[in-house]
Amino acid sequence: MSSPTSKPFRERAEELFRKLQDEITSTLEALDGSGKRFFQDSWERPGGGGGRSRILTEGDVFEKAGVNFSAVHGEAPQSLHGGNQELTFFATGISLVLHPHSPKIPTVHANFRYFEQSNGLSWFGGGMDLTPSYLVEDDARHFHSTLKSVCDKHDSTHYPRFKQWCDEYFYIKHRNETRGVGGIFFDNVSGDTEAEREANFEFVEEIGRAFLPAYVPIVERHKGESFTEEERRWQLLRRGRYVEFNLVYDRGTRFGLETNGRIESILMSLPTLARWEYDMHPAPGSPEAKLEEVLKNPKEWAA
Repeated sequence: MSSPTSKPFRERAEELFRKLQDEITSTLEALDGSGKRFFQDSWERPGGGGGRSRILTEGDVFEKAGVNFSAVHGEAPQSLHGGNQELTFFATGISLVLHPHSPKIPTVHANFRYFEQSNGLSWFGGGMDLTPSYLVEDDARHFHSTLKSVCDKHDSTHYPRFKQWCDEYFYIKHRNETRGVGGIFFDNVSGDTEAEREANFEFVEEIGRAFLPAYVPIVERHKGESFTEEERRWQLLRRGRYVEFNLVYDRGTRFGLETNGRIESILMSLPTLARWEYDMHPAPGSPEAKLEEVLKNPKEWAA
């Protein structure tokens, strides 16, 4: 955990997210086991700043894994201030989405970000969530319990608030279901004092580093399991729902488009393959129906 320094939060946040990208990509390369490395695409944003997009495709475990870092600045879009004043912004963060080959291994998403405007407003946001094709309750409990233990160290209200926020945010309204089994989500976490802002920074730093212990054991548990073509078909159908959420509702996608972001990085979250079928319903009592029931009625996974 970092200690307070004289550096501005924007510099400290940028350093943190760069390091997180390095730590996560190196761990995922070892976990994949194929010997493949993340391809890095460094880019600059017209108007200010840039980032590093890292992509691994067709590994032994991961069909597509993207871990992006960015630090951008410029004129704030009107959607953030109503067009009533001229503002500049700075935003830095890390965003990742991992789509495994196997339907037995859940897709996972995480992002952490820091944002500030020239009028003095600043805040942190982020979270992570798990999207399985097949429900394994022990996986969901492990993922949520890992996040809850970090949240509880900082504020006992964090986990219940952020867990509910995640369930409500990652909700596909036109399908009447959540995207997955959730996790935590938070936004506009700010502070009026230096001590409050420091506490927020420490929470984001620790919850960001909780991603690997929350997810890696789940991959290790299932990466040797076999699967059928029917299970693969179901995975591709569930990925279709993932695409629907990201293109219709995701705020990060909208923000990237509104701020003239880099389209390859914005759409990095989409899977290589997905599927849609007309009026598809799983058989009653099937493992697929078990997952669908939880998506329509979110559960409490951590005591």
